[in-house]
Amino acid sequence: MTDIVLVAGAGGVGKTTISAGIGVCAARAGKKSLVLTVDPARRLATALGLESLDNMPHPNPELSLLWAAMLNASASWEAIAHRHAPPEVADRLVTNPFFEAVATRFPAGAAYAAGEEMAEEVESGHWDLVVVDTPPSHGGIEFLNAPGQMKSFVGGRILRILTGGRIPGRNTLFDRAAKPALRLMDTVLGGELLEDIGDFLFDLRHTYEGIARRSQSIIHHLEKASMVLVTTTDPAPLAEAARFVAESPGNTRTPIVTFNRSLPESWVVPQDNVKDPRLAENLKRWGAEAGYQRDVRDAWTDSHAGAIVNLAWRASTPNELPALESLARPVWAALESAR
Repeated sequence: MTDIVLVAGAGGVGKTTISAGIGVCAARAGKKSLVLTVDPARRLATALGLESLDNMPHPNPELSLLWAAMLNASASWEAIAHRHAPPEVADRLVTNPFFEAVATRFPAGAAYAAGEEMAEEVESGHWDLVVVDTPPSHGGIEFLNAPGQMKSFVGGRILRILTGGRIPGRNTLFDRAAKPALRLMDTVLGGELLEDIGDFLFDLRHTYEGIARRSQSIIHHLEKASMVLVTTTDPAPLAEAARFVAESPGNTRTPIVTFNRSLPESWVVPQDNVKDPRLAENLKRWGAEAGYQRDVRDAWTDSHAGAIVNLAWRASTPNELPALESLARPVWAALESAR
């Protein structure tokens, strides 16, 4: 059975690096591991010391059990079209500009494509562990909600109204005289563009049954997945983390909350024996920041359930395997103890 770890959090908190570190720890433990990133910043290749990444898994040259891939939403949606629609319909869809817009601009589109690719890799049987570095948008909550949103979009009421109650039946959209809203659209967009939209929506409906089934499969995988929620004590990432916890579906597991870039609590204690006034003032400021971080973590613990992991602040971002392993080892230990 393939285990899944989802790593969520706001942008800029270090979740891509931590995802890579979890993969390194798992590989060191003898697990064949795949780290998937859907982060548009594409930092995972750098973190793992690879020259580049694409949507095909690449092995790490230094650690044979560690692989990584970066998901391409457009390529993934082409695969989805061919997977769920008849061949001639899929060919029309992938050349339609509206299809590209759904794949890359619809908020749930990229997240759903990542979910499909995650499910494909999990069900392939190739891996002991799949680590998913989720999109930073809305702290990663979009990734959890995308399967239901795409199912609702493709099979939703608006598409049924525009394209007819059932397939086949293209006549509904083009009966513009019967619908004031469509008459207005015809005037604004022009009949040819409206028909292009209609063709796209009608073809998209052919994917509904496949997407509906796949959505349930993705949701099942998400229910089993371990969650790592990465944040810092800064207000914006902390708010995203709180939103993730509040809006996560009730059937998903409680996340291991990881406070990255934490200062040592020992710094809170004043250093009275320092003679240099500038050094003393600097230490005082760092001590105040360490105290603030401690208070924020304590407040989170008081109001939220689940394990807490603190990762120490580092002067530079790890980009070599030993440093990645060292960084993520406490998170890996928490994941193992929660199994």
